Amino acid sequence: MKHIAAAVLATSTIMLGATCVEAANIAVVGGKTDDEFWSRIKKGVDDARLVVEKNGGSVSYLQLQTYDNLGPDAAQLVRTAMSQGVTGIVVPDWVPEAEDEAIKAAVQAGIKVILMNAGNIEKARELGAINYVGSDEYVAGKAGGEYLGSKGAKNVICVNTVPGAANQEARCKGVIDGITAKGGQGKQLPLPATSFGDQTAIAEAVKATLIQDDSIDGIINVSATDADAAASGINQAGKVGKVSHGTFDLNASGLARIKDGTQTFAIDQQPYLQSILSVTLLASHLDYGTNLPTAPVLTGPGIVDASNIDATMAGVKSGAR
Repeated sequence: MKHIAAAVLATSTIMLGATCVEAANIAVVGGKTDDEFWSRIKKGVDDARLVVEKNGGSVSYLQLQTYDNLGPDAAQLVRTAMSQGVTGIVVPDWVPEAEDEAIKAAVQAGIKVILMNAGNIEKARELGAINYVGSDEYVAGKAGGEYLGSKGAKNVICVNTVPGAANQEARCKGVIDGITAKGGQGKQLPLPATSFGDQTAIAEAVKATLIQDDSIDGIINVSATDADAAASGINQAGKVGKVSHGTFDLNASGLARIKDGTQTFAIDQQPYLQSILSVTLLASHLDYGTNLPTAPVLTGPGIVDASNIDATMAGVKSGAR
């Protein structure tokens, strides 16, 4: 009987070892952490890491060094994550034609993927990713265009410092469709990708555009940092109070402008939620086989303006909004 018991115990141990699931090993592909938006993404990643590590797993953040070669560089980071032996990847699908092949390769290699921030649920399903977490950029842009129209704007420009990026193109298309639906008109002002984060270049472009076309009465930026530069350009052009100014995403200076009335609104997609939800949902799926019936998981859009500015500013000060 002792021999039988020992054999059963040994067999059970072998079976237990065979069915044990390796703890989640997740790579998050993202933007530069000196970019205010991506610093909030990074905070969400760091907070989610505490949960993942508690369960024996790990989370790494693979960041772009520049935005000059966005799609190919992001695809290379996906391949880097694969070479590191990760079991899960969270990645924005900024430039599908450049990134899709790498994301498909990861899925085909058995790596679980969640699209975050850029993409949509249709693209996630096409690539075999398990979900999309973020904002619907076209819907957010349309809401922004309609909001500007409701405030009386008739001629709106969407300043795009990352032309070719799918999420930014969708934002500007939504803005144009939104203002058009309100009886106005809109167009995109594409700037070189090198101007992203270059305050002087953005300010000068906005100033020159406003001086050249006096009929422009609405401007929307694709990032909060860009909006800081655009605010300077609007001021230099002598258009403060004459041009409605909005932006995607939040920062403290933009909210201060909304508070003092020099900026009209901001569109919040809650980047902190995007990353903390993406990482924890993926880790739970890898560790326990859980799935959400909700797809996509939308974190926006929400309009922040004078009506709710005070309730929003505390979150920004904490680094989470």
